Amino acid sequence: MKLNNKKLLIFDLDGTLIDSSGDLALAVNHTLKTLNLPTFTQDTIHHWVGNGAEILVKRALSGSKTIDTTLEESYWREALNILLDFYSKNLTVETVTYPNVPTTLKTLKEQGYRLAIVTNKPYPFVEPILKKFGLKDLFELILGGDSLEKKKPDPMPLLYVCEKLGISTDESVMIGDSKNDILASKSANMDSIGVTYGYNYGESIERYEPTIVCNRFEDILESLE
Repeated sequence: MKLNNKKLLIFDLDGTLIDSSGDLALAVNHTLKTLNLPTFTQDTIHHWVGNGAEILVKRALSGSKTIDTTLEESYWREALNILLDFYSKNLTVETVTYPNVPTTLKTLKEQGYRLAIVTNKPYPFVEPILKKFGLKDLFELILGGDSLEKKKPDPMPLLYVCEKLGISTDESVMIGDSKNDILASKSANMDSIGVTYGYNYGESIERYEPTIVCNRFEDILESLE
């Protein structure tokens, strides 16, 4: 199956373009150490990523993907501030792009596709990471998890990008690694490409029925015509 007549490609960031799990784990464990709490393996933290920094820190304090509802707001906000401060100074210590991401994005751009990013990562962290890997200028519009009132899995960011760039949802594709990306695309009546190598909380991306599934980022090229 191939997607026809598409003009706009909207990409997730973490787990799709970059593997930031190492740096996020460093930030989470620094936060926990600062609060004299037990730390966790990178693999465990890996499955907590994807819903933004606030949810990540709540999961870390709970020691589980399931958040402890008794967490005091003042406590998790203190932890969040510690995490964000540390992470802002250590954005690309261990973070890398997934294989063939830069070359594939450049090829898509050369083929005439318009590219955007919709991530749940706080916006101030996104631009420095993209600049580090020489990717920033490939994207016309970049939205973080704090750019609008709502974030994925709500369709608002996807619809906002389409409206700003003057492209219909029928001519657009959401590309991501997690259920948040696929659920947002379905709510926006937009086709989606799910990549299998990312985070998605340990679940198979196929479970959420993206339009197309790709095992490698460069397979996106063969999914479009």
